[in-house]
Amino acid sequence: MNHTAHNRLVSFIWSIADDCLRDVYVRGKYRDVILPMVVLRRLDALLEPTKEAVLEELKFQKEEAGFVELDDMGLRDASGYIFYNTSQWTLQKLYETATNSTQILEANFIEYLNGFSSNVIEIIEKFKLKDQIKHMANKDILLDVLEKFTSPYINLTDKEVLDPDGKKLPPLTNLGMGYVFEELIRKFNEENNEEAGEHFTPREVIELMTHLVFKPIKDNLPPVMTIYDPACGSGGMLTESQNFIKDKEGEIQASGDVYLYGKEINDETYAICKSDMMIKGNNPENIKNGSTLAVDEFSGTKFDFMLFKSPLWKIMGE
Repeated sequence: MNHTAHNRLVSFIWSIADDCLRDVYVRGKYRDVILPMVVLRRLDALLEPTKEAVLEELKFQKEEAGFVELDDMGLRDASGYIFYNTSQWTLQKLYETATNSTQILEANFIEYLNGFSSNVIEIIEKFKLKDQIKHMANKDILLDVLEKFTSPYINLTDKEVLDPDGKKLPPLTNLGMGYVFEELIRKFNEENNEEAGEHFTPREVIELMTHLVFKPIKDNLPPVMTIYDPACGSGGMLTESQNFIKDKEGEIQASGDVYLYGKEINDETYAICKSDMMIKGNNPENIKNGSTLAVDEFSGTKFDFMLFKSPLWKIMGE
């Protein structure tokens, strides 16, 4: 996705807040709806092509094989990802079948959320998305928000599509999705008068850090690498390190596997990081929620590299 298309996408998503949330949420709370809905729509869009395959696998497990508990691996294979949704719903179907009954829409939406695999349900809970769905339903704006996120003029899929006017909408890569997250978080921080680096580290800083760490030893990198960020935020430092190492046209072009680990205390940014790892094919179970100083989730584990933004950046800035 080029820079212009990226900016257009961010602007469209940003406009949803002003169009739908203005009279229901104070500006500082817009992010409570927009960020989880962006994550949800991205996951939903990735799962749409294999929806029928998942439902067929679900039917096989329940009716033919008689499984008492669902086979997680079989459903993952059917979806093509390490996450899935076993409900009859997609966001598009929720919108297309909606009636004048807000209560029915809310119930169907909750059924849809409950159909996700446990790794996505944890993200939904960290975002407190069900509370937001209930609040939007009570204020009669849930359908409006759903309409915006399923608009044919916005493309959150990984495939090129045509809008109703025949204009090509470029695919949104996993890396591009990360950039969308970062830009939205930056804009929300500015709206709330928060520090620029409070929830994410600027891309330029991360790029500098990855060059400083990996470039001097590019000829001596281990065949399998583990990277740890003890305050990983939305995961930008981890994924950018992986991108830098694995870039086929980059300066290193390492052929070995890169495994990412992190911990984040803020529930919202943890949810963003875990969903980002999930979408990009990394193991989301390697991302933990909580204080690194209070509990060492990786006790006894050794990592090849550790990158993180120290709180000292504030002191140094002063």
